Amino acid sequence: MLEKLLPRNVHNVERVVRVLIGIGILSLAFVGPESPWGYLGIIPITTGLIGTCPLYTVFGFSTCPKKKAA
Repeated sequence: MLEKLLPRNVHNVERVVRVLIGIGILSLAFVGPESPWGYLGIIPITTGLIGTCPLYTVFGFSTCPKKKAA
């Protein structure tokens, strides 16, 4: 059930990149311009930690390697 709702569609390398970029964006809320727009960094952090991207699901896109048929 959960696999249909939140399918894993983000590659591990992309997950790390998303978290790092999210931390960078989130830091803008506390240092630099101190803009509330920095809280948008929570989105890539969340998608990176969970391993699923809602937009990828909507458009049927995945960066995960294909599973071999047994």
